[in-house]
Amino acid sequence: MIDSHCHLDHEPLLSNLDDIIKRSKEVGISKILTICTTLKSFEKIKKIVQRDDIIFGTYGIHPHEVNDNKISFNLIKNEINNNEKIIGIGETGLDFYYNHGDKTNQIKSLEEHINAAIELKIPLVIHSRNAELETLEVFNNFKNKNFKILMHCFTGSKKFAEKLLDINAYFSASGIITFKNSLDLQETFKFIPLNKILIETDSPFLAPVPNRGKKNEPSFIKYTAQKMAEIKNNSLSEISKITSNNFNDLFFK
Repeated sequence: MIDSHCHLDHEPLLSNLDDIIKRSKEVGISKILTICTTLKSFEKIKKIVQRDDIIFGTYGIHPHEVNDNKISFNLIKNEINNNEKIIGIGETGLDFYYNHGDKTNQIKSLEEHINAAIELKIPLVIHSRNAELETLEVFNNFKNKNFKILMHCFTGSKKFAEKLLDINAYFSASGIITFKNSLDLQETFKFIPLNKILIETDSPFLAPVPNRGKKNEPSFIKYTAQKMAEIKNNSLSEISKITSNNFNDLFFK
């Protein structure tokens, strides 16, 4: 299995990293992607990715953080080119639920990240909440640019998923799919083709059932994989293999 999105720079994961890695390997995790959200977090991530061969990282600014973290194409390009373990850009995107980041700043930041992803030919990790139309509008401004998109912790509508499939996006399922009230989301993932699905923990957040309410960690990915197997009427081993292959196709081809 591969945890396609977590935050190893957050506590309590960071101070227990050796144990976190050990438990991850014990459940069969072959790769962990730890996600950047601020310029400060990237300084931690550069060190974290050197802790073990299974850990990789990204570089980017979360939409909540765009007011205090300015990023430029040259900055992204320099950091990506100088570290082979930094394999993606993000997480970036739009979040108009909390509106922690100014709307105009969020859009500008997303566009900067997209331009870098196009130039560097590496995937974008996208956060989208209460911003389906606006996210699609930004993507449409880059039509025919052939950039790679991973919709992290996807909780969007089926209609949104259909539009994103038209531009060849991938979708990552978090522990939310295990929640009792996520029936609509489960139906959406039933609709999304298996060759477009990844799994993630988003740890230390969103621990899946049966650990809901606890601090999440990468080893809990097994519960999300089990639920996806149920949704897709497939075996756990096959879901683990397919989602891992999808991750490798997206980030390493």
